[in-house]
Amino acid sequence: MKFEFDKMLERHGMDAIAVDGLGTVPGMSPDKPKEGFDVIPMWVADMNFATAPSIQEAIIKRAKHPAFGYFAPTDEYYQAIIDWHRDRKGIGDIKKEHIGYENGVLGGVISALNVFCSRGDKVLVHSPTYIGFTNSLTNNGYEIIHSDLIKDKDGRWVMDYQNMEELIVREKISATIMCNPHNPTGRVWSKEELKRACDIFEKHGVKIISDEIWSDIILDGNRQTPTQNVSDYAHENTVALYAPSKTFNLAGLVGSYHIIYNGYLRNRINKESSLSHYNSMNVLSMHGLIGAYSKTGREWTDELNQTLTQNVNYACDFIEENFKGVSVNKPEGTYMLFVDFSKYCKDKGVDIGEILKRGWDCGVAWQDGRAFNGKYAIRMNLALPLDKVKEAFDKLKKYVVL
Repeated sequence: MKFEFDKMLERHGMDAIAVDGLGTVPGMSPDKPKEGFDVIPMWVADMNFATAPSIQEAIIKRAKHPAFGYFAPTDEYYQAIIDWHRDRKGIGDIKKEHIGYENGVLGGVISALNVFCSRGDKVLVHSPTYIGFTNSLTNNGYEIIHSDLIKDKDGRWVMDYQNMEELIVREKISATIMCNPHNPTGRVWSKEELKRACDIFEKHGVKIISDEIWSDIILDGNRQTPTQNVSDYAHENTVALYAPSKTFNLAGLVGSYHIIYNGYLRNRINKESSLSHYNSMNVLSMHGLIGAYSKTGREWTDELNQTLTQNVNYACDFIEENFKGVSVNKPEGTYMLFVDFSKYCKDKGVDIGEILKRGWDCGVAWQDGRAFNGKYAIRMNLALPLDKVKEAFDKLKKYVVL
């Protein structure tokens, strides 16, 4: 490979919660391991790889100019987004005016909800549920109505369309959040699945917020369909939210964007986003995006997806072969596993919290899945070199899943 996905990035002392935040947030961060064990960070959803070199080059080039005053996004910034979506996602109708800045995807979710809803309104969200949705909606006065994903005959997570429609009608729901690809299960919804969901939303006049921050991390030959592409209704009634942060490990730079085709909705949401005055871009974030969405960034992303596919295949095969009573639906996108210990816990008479703690004690810093509505789930980040993934699973076999 051209890029170094086989080396563990040293992150201690470099502003990384994933390694320096252990034991600092009760109920959220993993405990530090017992003496004699090294930490393998598998909780925070960022990567242990060096980012694409074109990003550093773009930021350093700009940082050499000794002024960082007020600025406006450049045409190069907008064109980078337009080209990326055209070439990587097959979206050919994005124009500059359709793109708007958001400090973060979750900020964009709230801006859209503030336009679509009244405070206290109910919002349809699939479960298992990304914890960021839970916290943001609750903190801003919205009530989450969960529609549980179910397993099909092949064990894949799928939408329960009948339940979705029943909830929309019964709870008088006017807005929904789609996670595409889905976090935490890793499902990459097919065009047919999205179309069926959007037909229900159209039937009942439900506005759509589509979180597509994971849409560049697609594994093993799968293909992501942008929600706005599945129907005329979805095109005109969806706020799609993107960022280079998940793909390129840029969360610390801060910088996301929305794509909204409908002029009325776009004007209202841009107004809502502007109210704090501080929903504005960082100049280095802008140059970081330009560096990410470059030729080098594209090559880097392709190699990243190859690496993550290898890691996911290894982890899922290992679980199936070695952990009786433990199951996982192989993700089609993202680099997270949502591992189900329900049968193991019942068979062994053990609490999921005990299993979680056993992992922390031996240095596997994985994440409690209960915060994502997984009663017996643990969430694992596989964005590490394969040898570290192997080391983690060897530890789990020796010390945890007994």
